[in-house]
Amino acid sequence: MKRKVLLIYTGGTIGMNRNPQTGALEPFDFEHLLFNVPELKQFDTIIDTFQFDPPIDSSDMTPARWTDISHCIADHYEQYDGFVVLHGTDTMAYTASALSYMLENLTKPVIFTGSQLPIGQLRTDGKENLISSIEIAAACDDQGHALIPEVGIYFNSHLLRGNRTTKQSAEEFNAFESFNYPHLVDAGVNIIYHRDRIILPKWDKPMVPHFRLDNNVIIFSLFPGIREDLIRHIIHTPNLKAIVMRTFGSGNAPQSSWLLRALKEGSANGKIIVNISQCLQGAVEMSRYDCGYHLQEAGVISGRDMTVESAVTKLMFLQSHYPDSPETVRQLMQQSIRGEMTI
Repeated sequence: MKRKVLLIYTGGTIGMNRNPQTGALEPFDFEHLLFNVPELKQFDTIIDTFQFDPPIDSSDMTPARWTDISHCIADHYEQYDGFVVLHGTDTMAYTASALSYMLENLTKPVIFTGSQLPIGQLRTDGKENLISSIEIAAACDDQGHALIPEVGIYFNSHLLRGNRTTKQSAEEFNAFESFNYPHLVDAGVNIIYHRDRIILPKWDKPMVPHFRLDNNVIIFSLFPGIREDLIRHIIHTPNLKAIVMRTFGSGNAPQSSWLLRALKEGSANGKIIVNISQCLQGAVEMSRYDCGYHLQEAGVISGRDMTVESAVTKLMFLQSHYPDSPETVRQLMQQSIRGEMTI
């Protein structure tokens, strides 16, 4: 029996064309994208398509759009063996992270991909990304179980766990990397599946979709010379529930008394403050230096080796499910619920 894959086009560079008058990239009809990839007809896989109309520039991506994508997958979940989502690169890591939390006990692949050059251009990276993504989305074992029952990002011959991934380049074809977790798949002459790195679901249980998100969260980065009045303004923002604080190195911050007092006030008022390193690689270790101990005393919790994208979307997800229990959110933020951090 042929495998079935649903190709979901949300927008992005892969489906754009250059306006001859302005030179700007503009979205074009999805059928034109398929016309540019005649190789899809060679698949021994049924490929159906779903298009967001109008296409979404990934800079305009929102939690409401993440919910739309989740609904699309949930509504078609029983009819297909895998899903490939074409998405703009700028916010792809945020969307993939959000979907990893919103699709609980995922038993089928949800592969995000796109390109740095439009698929109609001669040197495009879009063809290989799209073709390999479909092949991975359709792959199964002898029992018919998907080889990759996860949300992943496929780019430049690698499949990465979605909630471990960050965009690293606006110019190179190797646009994404998961700095703190190894690749799930490496595609060369052969496609190599690293089965020991993949999270396996409970095959006999259903996938449970979630559609609620609470975006009362903000990110701020520490830097030398950061102002007390601005930090206090952020911490005392009405309705703000959580802060992702990007710190130095392994989770370090200035030992200014005003900063520690402000963080302590925020924690005491029920705000969740998560410590994420500004470094792309490595983890927050709040017991490593004295300043880390002071952050712990102020109520700041460690985000370990989570990406910023993953931490923000995880907070949105947990806050929507435990709106009256910030302590539960604090506890779950320190646990790995979708393979997003190393414990």
